[in-house]
Amino acid sequence: MDSKNYHEDLSHIRSMMERSSRFISLSGLSGVVAGLAAIIGAAYVYFVFQREGIDYFAGQRNFFGPALVRELVVIGTLILLTAILSGYIFTANKSKRKGLKIWDGTTKRLLFTFAVPLVTGGIVCLALLFHHLFVWIAPATLIFYGLALVSAERYTLTDIKYLGYCQIVLGLLSMFFLGWGLVFWTIGFGVLHIVYGLIMHKKYK
Repeated sequence: MDSKNYHEDLSHIRSMMERSSRFISLSGLSGVVAGLAAIIGAAYVYFVFQREGIDYFAGQRNFFGPALVRELVVIGTLILLTAILSGYIFTANKSKRKGLKIWDGTTKRLLFTFAVPLVTGGIVCLALLFHHLFVWIAPATLIFYGLALVSAERYTLTDIKYLGYCQIVLGLLSMFFLGWGLVFWTIGFGVLHIVYGLIMHKKYK
């Protein structure tokens, strides 16, 4: 009996340490919503290209006019805002159910660690956009996003690093297939997010 209580106490202490050092309230459903938003956004971008008479998959360097660039930036911003909003809503609800704080020192460290490679990648993408090197933007977003996920693993669920590795590999692979960036981007931000979200929802629900 004492042995059983001893193991239960150790398990409780280990759980408390895990909660204090890692942000464990990330919701898998937020990944699913983010993935769906990315797929819908990518499909809309494809039809925008068709509307403009651009054969994106020809592997050629296309020149996008200012109006088209602004439209693409708006689409990307809407996808990002949808992902952030859904992530906050689902994570806040999960934290509330578990009786955990959503904003503490661990959360701050997580966001900072995640933001450094992500912001760096965003600046790189702006530079590519400025120089009209559009075919390199999709690989760059995948690679820097993957690096951000791997960096953030230290302060959240360990499983997130595997999603990061997949994003990095996709980004590097897409550099050898320029002109197909939209496909790789859809797989990375859309399909992989949905698969990862469903797995995490089942594992940690």
